[in-house]
Amino acid sequence: MVRPVNNHDSLLFPDGIDQLTDFASLIGLDLHGSYFTLDSGFDSVFNKWLIHSHGMIPVIKPNRRGTKDEQKLETMFADFNEQIYKQRFVTERVFAWQDTYRKLAFSYERLEATGNGLKYLGHALINSRVFIGNSV
Repeated sequence: MVRPVNNHDSLLFPDGIDQLTDFASLIGLDLHGSYFTLDSGFDSVFNKWLIHSHGMIPVIKPNRRGTKDEQKLETMFADFNEQIYKQRFVTERVFAWQDTYRKLAFSYERLEATGNGLKYLGHALINSRVFIGNSV
């Protein structure tokens, strides 16, 4: 899905989750019962309902909204799964490693194959750094 860069991700979310579930069913992947993690920018009743309506379990870090009331905070964090949310860091870390390679962060390649080849090379370097050591 390609959209203008001035659209916030939360505006793209409803269409994006529909496309995700359509693609998953197209390739035979069952997403029912899987966790769907998002950061606090997506914390809303509508987004949680949308994730539930697609058969997934929302794990969205609650947005405190300046709340200091302990009971209100307990209610907000009652169904938040901290252990699952922490696993989100693994994906975020890979994107951060990818962004260390300028060519991957800003790709203006004319051919899709060239862009994919650069991504494969960057990911190979990332994996070699992780598995072999930081000398690469």
